[in-house]
Amino acid sequence: MPKLVTFKTRGTFRVNLWITFVGFLDTHLLIPIMALYAAQLGARVTVVGLIIGLYSVANAPSNILFGRVIDRVGAKVPLTFGLLGDALAMFLYSFCRTPFHLILVRLFHGISGGIAGPATMSITAAHTSNRRGGRTMAFYGMSLAAATLLGYLVSATIASRLGYEFVFYVGALMLISGAVATLLLPTRTRRPLAPSESFKVELGRIVGLMKRKRLRASYSSVFAQYFAFGGVVTLLPLYLRSLGMEAFHVGMLLATFAITFIALQVPSGILSDKLGRRIPAAVGLCLCVVSLAILPTLEAFPILISVMVLYGASYALIFPSISAVVADYTTPDERGRATGIFHALLTLGVAIGAPVIGWAAEAIGIKWGLALCGSAAVLAIPIVLISLRQRPT
Repeated sequence: MPKLVTFKTRGTFRVNLWITFVGFLDTHLLIPIMALYAAQLGARVTVVGLIIGLYSVANAPSNILFGRVIDRVGAKVPLTFGLLGDALAMFLYSFCRTPFHLILVRLFHGISGGIAGPATMSITAAHTSNRRGGRTMAFYGMSLAAATLLGYLVSATIASRLGYEFVFYVGALMLISGAVATLLLPTRTRRPLAPSESFKVELGRIVGLMKRKRLRASYSSVFAQYFAFGGVVTLLPLYLRSLGMEAFHVGMLLATFAITFIALQVPSGILSDKLGRRIPAAVGLCLCVVSLAILPTLEAFPILISVMVLYGASYALIFPSISAVVADYTTPDERGRATGIFHALLTLGVAIGAPVIGWAAEAIGIKWGLALCGSAAVLAIPIVLISLRQRPT
């Protein structure tokens, strides 16, 4: 039976989209400035890399851990505390005086940041049906993409005019607004608190989700998608610099990618609901491979813009389908774990893709390194084609 959509559920969905936006905005506000801020505090190059990577190291297991908490107590309370923790971390960045202080805050931020992903995605999944899951998840993806785009643009503008501290303050205030918005979310009252389980049983449940045939398609795709993104944000600035371009051109290309990602989410979600998850996800992965393969063969800026449109379209095709798969093939009692794994692999994709592609580029050159960014997507394509042969009933 299709879900009844009421004014109350629509209101909850809209509030959740705002919370999703601010819940991911903080990490994207930090990406353009964290390396520079760490260097300003006296960190050496190797320590700068450690500081940047520590967030992902703490965030990936945190996503899975808090996914289990969400299954036990619901999303509202953990989400409120998670956003307040993120706000505190953003505020604490302004008090760092040494690289060691920054390391501690990054670890804390990574842990608290592990709640927003599984909580908001679980709430979104609760508002989907198999007939409209792609569309619903498309709006969720739009919130993530908007956080990426505005985070990069706002961070660069504020930091250049007012300083790093104001970036932290803006991020903290936005997160506090998100925490206040969680008060508008309904409290789970119907399902009883799930009993606690041993570590072995809990680990078995997580491994079981990762082995589930159709979820494998979602998990491999999101890892491949963000493995590529980690490589792109690492090498694209270096490639453009070798062509005589500047930071402005890097920002324009990334903005083009993000705008395309946002604009095509809903049409892609509708397509996913009509054709199934398999075709849009597989076509998106193919476009990702093709766009990244031809990117380092081009040098004219207008043509590079067109390739980034293609790259953004690939992400718009992939994300609604693979995130809807998690809603299609999980029960409410395991959705927190399932979405926690999803966001953990998203984080790990960037965390692994950036250094691996960076090392490859050091050995074989930046052009070949850029072309290799889509290598994980090549491996994900057959998994999607095999695992998603049938549509959900």
